[in-house]
Amino acid sequence: MTELGFSCTGVRADPYAAGPTLVFRLRITAADNARVHALALRCQLRIEPAKRRYEPAEAAALTGLFGEPARWGSTLNPVQFAQVPLTVPGFTGETEAELVVPCSYDLDLAATRYFDGLAGGDAPLLMLFSGTAFTGEGGFRVEPVPWDREATCALPAAVWREMIDQHFPGCGWVRLPREDLAALLEYRSRHALPSWEATVRALLAAADGPVPVAEGSVL
Repeated sequence: MTELGFSCTGVRADPYAAGPTLVFRLRITAADNARVHALALRCQLRIEPAKRRYEPAEAAALTGLFGEPARWGSTLNPVQFAQVPLTVPGFTGETEAELVVPCSYDLDLAATRYFDGLAGGDAPLLMLFSGTAFTGEGGFRVEPVPWDREATCALPAAVWREMIDQHFPGCGWVRLPREDLAALLEYRSRHALPSWEATVRALLAAADGPVPVAEGSVL
């Protein structure tokens, strides 16, 4: 069986993607300079939150995800981030490939809440690989890529912020049931409000009194 190794050499935000997207640069090696006709990979990305320290502000932001810091010894468990396929064309010995990972800014997702809570530093990731390798010098063999193939990656919080700001500058998201969203749309239409921001501010003002208006907002 061909011995394959994986490492991550970098990560960047894709400025041209239709939605938030990270691109991980992978280096793949085949032992003994072996010939690989193609790889059909399944790549699982997992956050390993116990592998870094957190500033007090970060700990406060992550309390909703992991509980109080006093309990983190038992609650700071791995968080699933993404699972994506990757096809790697043929190579001999070593090659590099880009793993494209679509992301979400839905704060109901644990991974998004984790990244959003980081003020700086890196998010420690573990990349797990499996799949099928098509190998052979003079012929053609089909071999499994074992589940123990993995690589570590440090995703800078600044790269995550850059990616989000490319698509949602200065904004956040709240997910609502369809019936609640329909009620909001009806309220917005009935009061001829120009934006969702204006709609939410009008509701807050009606409930609690005047709401400070951000610079540039239109109500």
